[in-house]
Amino acid sequence: MPRLVVVSNRVVVPEEGNPSAPGGLAVAVEATMRGRDGLWFGWSGQVADEPPAFTTTERGTVKYVLTDVRPQDFQEYYNGFANRVLWPILHYRVDLAEFSEADFGGYLRVNEFFAERLDQLLETDDVLWVHDYHLIPLAQALRARGRANRIGFFLHIPMPPPDLLTTLPHHAELVRALTEYNLIGFQTENDAGNFARYLTRVVGAATPDGRDYHLGHQHFRVGVFPVGVDTDGFRRMAEASVRTACAMELEESLAGRALVVGVDRLDYSKGIVSRIDSYERFLEKYPEWHSRVTYLQIAPGSRQEIPEYADIDALVNARVGHINGRFGAVSWVPLRYVSRNHRREDIAMVLRLARIGLVTPLRDGMNLVAKEFVAAQDPTDPGVLILSQFAGAAAELRAALIINPHDRDTVADAINTALLMPLEERCARHQEMYAVLEDNDIRDWGRSFIDALRRPGGASNWLSNRFIAN
Repeated sequence: MPRLVVVSNRVVVPEEGNPSAPGGLAVAVEATMRGRDGLWFGWSGQVADEPPAFTTTERGTVKYVLTDVRPQDFQEYYNGFANRVLWPILHYRVDLAEFSEADFGGYLRVNEFFAERLDQLLETDDVLWVHDYHLIPLAQALRARGRANRIGFFLHIPMPPPDLLTTLPHHAELVRALTEYNLIGFQTENDAGNFARYLTRVVGAATPDGRDYHLGHQHFRVGVFPVGVDTDGFRRMAEASVRTACAMELEESLAGRALVVGVDRLDYSKGIVSRIDSYERFLEKYPEWHSRVTYLQIAPGSRQEIPEYADIDALVNARVGHINGRFGAVSWVPLRYVSRNHRREDIAMVLRLARIGLVTPLRDGMNLVAKEFVAAQDPTDPGVLILSQFAGAAAELRAALIINPHDRDTVADAINTALLMPLEERCARHQEMYAVLEDNDIRDWGRSFIDALRRPGGASNWLSNRFIAN
């Protein structure tokens, strides 16, 4: 079997004796590579004026190869074009994009740097799987070096419609770079459809079926591969976590109150400010729940060097203080806000104990927290998932309470509905969603993408029709 080479912006090497990756992309990719002969290449997260060639670590059958980047590259590639242009525009926030030609140059330069270093490690029959918006030009840079390997790309975040995508400076150049991949994967049919409309209407690509495309000399495919979670593993982790001292302390502090939980990275795309405002509206409309419910928001900070992220941190803190000052009592804090990272075991415990999971991004590629909330629940007494219609997970988790995160009253009403929901309905909704998770396990996701990538032709749409048709 050909070796699988995974490339991502960041690489997190599992701790010795603990093969589990910490979360997000790392969990999904690590599940695919488990038991395979593979290599995982990417940035170490460190900067250096003269980066060493490589740092290599082996864990089982997988070799983790990391490289540092230079300080200027970090600023232009990561803080600049990737996170101040691509991230906001692909999340439909054109108003937050800050473009500079220097940053775009840095973005291309780092992709060339990665390609140069990766080229030294590749074998002719390797299958490459490149992840996310940081590395759109990587295949093009590898092709320029004569690499004819099968190379697939997966976008973990949304793909906006053509009228928004064309606001992206150098959009045609970047999309042309994407066509150097053999397979381009998206989270949802909506994302793939948006990209398809750009291909046909803006650059004039030809397609017989909406999956196989021809553009000049390029032949590539577009597929839909919604990311799953380790359903059984996360369920077992959650079950074990409620027997810990930490769980008992949390339950004691709640004093019988219903727990509403939000777990997000602190980012404007997650809708945390709107969610907090909706919780305030809930407290206004339903005073009978005062002192009977507690909302815990966990939101570790990230990208602190970027002004928009410092702004949202200040805004969230201000809104939390406002709500607690307005509604709190000596014996009750309506909203608890924690801005540091937690172990996955602790997150699993919090989700297990929650009566409501509030997952209300303004735009999200998938949102695995929504799926982990479902996996964590006690099936005999499950909590209720309140889910944004703009999260990719909404296409699958249709038994959640689907809401518009911009509508404070709708979210407030959904919280009240969830708190009052009878046990029989909660169990039925949970059972339906849990079955969806089992049908799309995290290992199936990676295996299906790689199988589709290795096929020389034919359209790839391995899972989406199941959800669209139901």
